[in-house]
Amino acid sequence: MFLKIKSKIESELQSYIGSINKNYQLSTLSPLLYSSIKEFISRDGKRVRPILFCIGYLGFANKPALGLYRCAISLELLHDFMLVHDDIVDKSATRRGKPSMHAMLNRRVLGLRNIKFSGNDLAIVIGDVMYAMALDAFLAVKEKPKYKELALKKLISAALYTGSGEFIELLLGAKPIALVTKKDIYKIYDHKTANYTFASPLTMGAVLAGAKNKEVAKLFEYGMCLGRAFQIKDDIIGTFGDSKKIGKSNLTDLQEAKRTLLIWYAYNYAGPAAKTMINKVFSGRNIKIADLNQIRKIIITSGSLNYAKNEIKRLFKKSENILKLCRMRKCYRQALINFSKKTLSV
Repeated sequence: MFLKIKSKIESELQSYIGSINKNYQLSTLSPLLYSSIKEFISRDGKRVRPILFCIGYLGFANKPALGLYRCAISLELLHDFMLVHDDIVDKSATRRGKPSMHAMLNRRVLGLRNIKFSGNDLAIVIGDVMYAMALDAFLAVKEKPKYKELALKKLISAALYTGSGEFIELLLGAKPIALVTKKDIYKIYDHKTANYTFASPLTMGAVLAGAKNKEVAKLFEYGMCLGRAFQIKDDIIGTFGDSKKIGKSNLTDLQEAKRTLLIWYAYNYAGPAAKTMINKVFSGRNIKIADLNQIRKIIITSGSLNYAKNEIKRLFKKSENILKLCRMRKCYRQALINFSKKTLSV
């Protein structure tokens, strides 16, 4: 089911690229603007958000509304907009195995004389254009106006809360690790991942289909549990995964001193020597590869890795129990359970 929906989304994405140029003449306004956007949004991706949006809709609707899949790609375009800006903030040189947008544009402006802007500046503007494209794509669906308005509000709130999550994560990076709480960690997980990637797409689809509030609430709670579990797993992969498979060094998260559940538990439940080492690494002074590898050992010996894995299992079980109570069509409910199992590998 997921593969079938993804195929339709991929087809719609390519169709939209042509229609946006026809409707707004982007290639005439700026060939560089158009080609950069076209290349970036055409890159391979999991398309999790638009797929979950469609599942949320089809689980309560009798049949697909006209323009459903065009509407679905609004979530992918919103995601692309976020990625462009996130890569600038994180100073990431790559995205999906290719140069990040700002890195690509920095190469294009290299050698130009007397310019007062950089590729980073151009990428910020391109991100803004992508956000407008997301809203444009959303409007394509032919549904009841009241349902459409509610779904649009959820799309906007997803952007608002994700941006807020990025903001508070940056500020949390300046907070001494000793003062970081589990609540701080989960606040970021909820805003940057759970709401944005799982809860909002699912509930956005459900309200568009006219689902009752109590059913939407169940889907939201399910998505938040799944999202937390997913982010914990992502942290584990980012620290212990195969660098070739994840597309970056498995030391990157530690080098960037990210405040994760793994680090929070290790710091609070390891011995004094371990705390000293974590403080050293997270202070950013004279950090060596050996120091980062030592942090990984501390995560294991402190019991943090096992704790995180158990949290994933607990959250998965909770999400599964919530979903069983949801009255969406059985085949789509089962598809979500299968998706959860595959995503979390439980």
